[in-house]
Amino acid sequence: MPKNDTSSTHSSETPVLTGRTALIWAGRLVVGLAGLAVAGVACVLMAVGIALAVAYPNLPEVAGLADYRPKLPLRVITSDGELIGEFGEERRNLLTINEIPAVMKNAVLAIEDARFFEHNGVDYRGMIRAALANLRQAKSQGASTITMQVARNVYLSAEKSYTRKIYEVLLTFKLEHMLTKEQILEIYMNQIFLGQRAYGFSAAAQIYYGKALKDVTIAEAAMLAGLPQAPSAYNPIKNPRRARSRQLHIIDRMVENGFITAQEAEVAKAEELKLRPVGNSDKPHAEFVAEMVRQSIVNQYGEEAYTRGLVVTTTLKANEQHAAYRAVRQGVLDYERRQFYRGPELFIDLPADKAARDDAIDEALTDRPDNDDLLSAVVLEANARRVLAVRQDGEPFEITGEGLKPVQSGLSDKAGPNVKIRPGALIRVVQTAPRTWRITQLPEVESAFVALDPRTGKVIALVGGFDFQKSKFNHVTQAWRQPGSSFKPFIYSAALEKGLTPMTVVNDAPLFYSAGETGGKPWEPKNYDGQFEGPMSVRRALAKSKNMVSIRVLQLVGTQSAQEWVSRFGFDADKHPPYLTMALGAGSVTPMQMATGYSVFANGGYRISPILITRVTDHKGKVLYETPEPTLSDAERAIEPRNAFVMNSLLQEITRSGTAARAQATLKRTDLFGKTGTTNDSVDAWFVGYQPTLVAAAWVGYDTPRNLGSRETGGGLSLPIWISFMSQALKDVPVSPYTPPPGVINVGGEWYFEEFTPGNGVHGLGLQDPWPGAVVPESNPAASTAPAAAPVVEDRRGILDLFRN
Repeated sequence: MPKNDTSSTHSSETPVLTGRTALIWAGRLVVGLAGLAVAGVACVLMAVGIALAVAYPNLPEVAGLADYRPKLPLRVITSDGELIGEFGEERRNLLTINEIPAVMKNAVLAIEDARFFEHNGVDYRGMIRAALANLRQAKSQGASTITMQVARNVYLSAEKSYTRKIYEVLLTFKLEHMLTKEQILEIYMNQIFLGQRAYGFSAAAQIYYGKALKDVTIAEAAMLAGLPQAPSAYNPIKNPRRARSRQLHIIDRMVENGFITAQEAEVAKAEELKLRPVGNSDKPHAEFVAEMVRQSIVNQYGEEAYTRGLVVTTTLKANEQHAAYRAVRQGVLDYERRQFYRGPELFIDLPADKAARDDAIDEALTDRPDNDDLLSAVVLEANARRVLAVRQDGEPFEITGEGLKPVQSGLSDKAGPNVKIRPGALIRVVQTAPRTWRITQLPEVESAFVALDPRTGKVIALVGGFDFQKSKFNHVTQAWRQPGSSFKPFIYSAALEKGLTPMTVVNDAPLFYSAGETGGKPWEPKNYDGQFEGPMSVRRALAKSKNMVSIRVLQLVGTQSAQEWVSRFGFDADKHPPYLTMALGAGSVTPMQMATGYSVFANGGYRISPILITRVTDHKGKVLYETPEPTLSDAERAIEPRNAFVMNSLLQEITRSGTAARAQATLKRTDLFGKTGTTNDSVDAWFVGYQPTLVAAAWVGYDTPRNLGSRETGGGLSLPIWISFMSQALKDVPVSPYTPPPGVINVGGEWYFEEFTPGNGVHGLGLQDPWPGAVVPESNPAASTAPAAAPVVEDRRGILDLFRN
């Protein structure tokens, strides 16, 4: 019994003792955990404090953002403000917050940071919302405020780490403390990357829509506002479907935040956006000029030229530049249609599987992009009567009838494998009318054109070649070519000072020079037309470009004297050796030199220097460089006014009844002057001419000199380019009368120097030579056997001279 009592007592007391002990230990545990928690928080706060103390002094200085200066590209513009070139990795256009339209700011705030003007840089409500959304794995609007994005994009790297996040938050607070909300928003709107190399919404509006930011609609602003989150994914050009979805979402957000009404939203959603086609801008094609300017500015300012936001104003006029570009392309393509078809550019296999075939076609067309109006296409079917081709839009189209004439040799059964147009061939087509096409080919021939104001030297238009992307060689300033007969006026100008008059009779009779006389090979020059017409007046001889007459005129002047005389017009004496071949233009010139030389005749005898750059400003408009307005009174006199006047009379005759008679006949005006030029074996074709307010030189030839064709001349190749340009450039310019200067008199309807009136000047040249009658040479009637054409060489002096002057 006692045993049982003891056992019973022990078992009843044990639970009581255990319960009290548990409570005691539980209390101690709670106190301990609370202490640990407090200690932990204290440690965290201490760690954060230490981190803040260490990190804050290392934060970048943000005061400079009050005068925010991002990398701004070098811009080149025409005299009337049209953009022709932009250089730099980042394409920007800096605007103040007041210049940014409210619709653009509201669209950005609606999607990026609706509470921007309410929070202190960190939107805690937004962070909680984003966190909950992430837990639900739902689409989040993000927790980064605009201030945080500025801190991240302007100052911090793209790495993802806790350290960078700490710096981002700290920098956000610092930005909010140092800058106003308006300043922060201005920085964001100007520096955010928006795809297509565009930084800032102003640049994006130009790139995507081709318009100023102030002119964007609600729909356009909403589309642009969708780009910051993912510039590639929401690019309306590359991903129109996703961009459209994002745009609609932003329009809804603008309604939710009270920025627009529901009615405005419906109108915006229904608006059809007109995107600017990639690579097909409305700006004037002046790539060669832009490159000339780029080289000059980089030489002056170094690599900073690409980031300082410099704006360079050129002398170019946008409409005239466009006219010059079109005239050159049309002239070259007209010549190309007369050439033998050289065959497709590429041949690809067309897989049977449609998807694989489409991929192969896309890849081929991407490798051979369009060249302005010369569009690339892949042939699907081909026979002598019909070619079916396709472009990147995937819609097949037919070429038939006249559109096949230029490539008949490529459709012949006898065509070689490299010329045959067959399925898989990559060809070039031009659209001649709606749903009407013609097959063509990329030209091999080159051309150059330059126009300037002879009164100031300002370059009005310049086209350095057919295609800048194909070849950046600037033929206007870098190509040294033989001028042929277009050089003759300078020899005649020298002869006027020796007593030659427009009515002086010169014998157009054969000439022959032995090896002993030339010091080399025998030389028997010919007239281009192969005809010798005997005695004729200087006026008629120059109009008909008679080589024999020009040689006899040079003999009157003397080769050494002529070499000195032509240097007055800006030509390099060493490029024109003192031989009789100078009379036929056997020296070397550039198109720019020819235009400058003819300017002396046009302006009454003054030698002007070409000017291309008139002003350089920084991004705020501060003028860094400016060219004083040039005047003829500051120019050097090259020849007397009376010499220029009589030469005008002679050169006017050429455009009226001579080798350039098409000029006056087409343009229906009499104040046109100029001279054609075709070199030995039709290697170079020229026309240089002017109206008193505008001088222009046109040249056509191959980079590696070769025959253009037995019937190709300056009058047939280059004159049409000149006429096409002048028809636009002179459209609203009145006909200019020209008044005789002192020192000339008119006798019997002809002009003479006072001391060289009839009976007092040179009576005749070569009249004592035997005249055998008309002779048709056995050799090429176009040949003059002058020295071979000078090779094309690069000379950069013209670029520097244009900048310095």
